[in-house]
Amino acid sequence: MPDTIVDSGPVPVAARDLGGSGHPLLLLHGAGGNLAQMTALAERLRPAYRIVTVDLRGHGRSGDGPWHWDDVLTDLAGVADSLGLVRPAVVGHSLGGMLATLWAHRHPDCPGAVSLDGNPTLDRLDQLSGMDSEQAAGDLARLRATFDAMGAMLAEPLGADQVAAALAGQRAMAQRYGADPDGWAAAFERNLVPCGDGRSRLRPDPGLTAQLRVAMSSLDLLPAYRETRSPLLLVFATEDLPEQRPFHDLYAAYRRATAERLATVDNSALRVRHLAGASHAMVAEDPARIAALVTDFLAEAGQPKRPLT
Repeated sequence: MPDTIVDSGPVPVAARDLGGSGHPLLLLHGAGGNLAQMTALAERLRPAYRIVTVDLRGHGRSGDGPWHWDDVLTDLAGVADSLGLVRPAVVGHSLGGMLATLWAHRHPDCPGAVSLDGNPTLDRLDQLSGMDSEQAAGDLARLRATFDAMGAMLAEPLGADQVAAALAGQRAMAQRYGADPDGWAAAFERNLVPCGDGRSRLRPDPGLTAQLRVAMSSLDLLPAYRETRSPLLLVFATEDLPEQRPFHDLYAAYRRATAERLATVDNSALRVRHLAGASHAMVAEDPARIAALVTDFLAEAGQPKRPLT
């Protein structure tokens, strides 16, 4: 389907209206992704909702701009206004899940929002629980070094052979998840920008990637969890990604600390689900399961006489 470029704000935003006759729903991707990565989930949600997917600023076909949470929420409001989405539900994965939480907090009339493992980046000792402090400090240093190396690698221009190898890797990963290899390849290509010398760069660029790391690690979502009046569902992973397994103790301590903080929140609009067998890649692992979870929650949230617990 063709993109719509919404240019009412300081940053042009690419959106794709997938149609559907139900209530409007904004579907948001994670950091380093784009709207094409949400296609499988969008297709399973479309029978019940009018689905609009979005390239967040600095991703896909959207324009560049500094990463400030309020500005990005304004980008999304501009998309909703431009496409006539009245009181849209918002569902996001990872970075998109953080935005879904912030949207619910900002828009008390939102009919429902779902954050799919939308957690601040693990980067500090105070984000951990039940782990030896010396081991935690060492593991955090190793994790930061891993992220730094990954960021440096992604910042380098890619030659034609490297692009071909990356596309093959995307197709192989799609097959591992039982997904459409061509769709995964197209999503990867959507973030490629030609350099003019036969090479390409991946979006987001290194500057925005650095901003995202800081923004995601420093964000405190507890006030939004406590204060939101819109129905909000938090879906948390319970398993490690393959890349997380060398840091299993660290991520287990992070999950414990997150659960402990949430236990202090008393808000009838908030629901929490720790999804058995799901990793951070839950949208790719089982889009049908995620779609059913989202649909059930939003249907229940739409029944005002039935309080959320």
